[in-house]
Amino acid sequence: MDQTSLKTVEIKVFLPAKNFEISKSFYEEIGFTKRSEGGGVAYFCVDHCSFLLQDFYNQEMAENLMMHLLVEDVYAWHKILKNKNVAEKFQVKLTDPEEQPWRMIDFILSDPSGVLWRIGQNI
Repeated sequence: MDQTSLKTVEIKVFLPAKNFEISKSFYEEIGFTKRSEGGGVAYFCVDHCSFLLQDFYNQEMAENLMMHLLVEDVYAWHKILKNKNVAEKFQVKLTDPEEQPWRMIDFILSDPSGVLWRIGQNI
């Protein structure tokens, strides 16, 4: 098989949304840009990172799904989320940055559907 035919372009996850409109607002509020929407799916990205938000919800799936966003400045991300009052506005969990044994500083942000995000930077 010719290896040039195996080139990839992108990989994206489909995230569930308990309330599609609230989830779209949440992701735009935290810094993602909605690039397209149609058929119950919205495409979000920030820099080179992206995902698909779907107008579908399964509680067990949502509450057991974890995303990891590697950033250059974890403290800047945290500060922006705190200044925007994201936790209060969307009734989600936002922890303080913490040094982890796996040589990373990260914090936890849950989305309105229960999906857990770990946002961190390498140290």
